Order: sequence, then C-alpha cells, then structure tokens
Amino acid sequence: MSGVSSFVFWYFGIFITLLFVAGFYYLIVTQNLIRALIALEILMKAVTLLIILAGYLTGRAALAQVLVITLIVIEVVIMVVAAGVILNFYRQNNSIDSRKLTNLKG
Repeated sequence: MSGVSSFVFWYFGIFITLLFVAGFYYLIVTQNLIRALIALEILMKAVTLLIILAGYLTGRAALAQVLVITLIVIEVVIMVVAAGVILNFYRQNNSIDSRKLTNLKG
C-alpha cells in the first residue's frame, strides 16, 4: 500500500469501525422499534462505507459501486417493510416498545 492508501485505510477504517460499533450497541440497548430501525440503518451505512473503501483500495471501484447500489436497493426494501410492520404494531398496541412484542398472537 502506498502512503495515501494507508492513510485512507486507517482513518476511514477507524471511522467505519466506530460507526459499526455505535449502531450495534444502539441496536442492542434500545427498546424502541423505530430507534432499532435507525440503528440497523447505521449498521448498513457502515457496511456500505466498508465496501466502498475495499473497492477503492483494491482498485475495483466499479465493482464496489455495483455492490453498493444493490445493497442500497435491498436496504430500502427492508426498511419499508420493517416500517410497515412497526406501523401496524403501533396501530394494534398504541406503543412501539419491543418488550410488548410478546403480546402478539400468530
């Protein structure tokens, strides 16, 4: 790795790691389903940045762009479905607390 690539790897790598840890921590700690959805979004953004960084460092930026666009499309679909499920849960229970998920009947 050249000097610039090493600089980019370490600083962006540290930022991506901190972003991933923050999202994972927030996902585990929160009881609010909307906040859990936001934490999942933060995790997905960390993965997206990691793919972009890997593509830049390996010289395969086009492949990284294709993977990121695919990941963004999948991410949007997951977020819309999850938001719909949370909205329906709110309409049924008047709460978005994840501890009340045990009250659901199949």
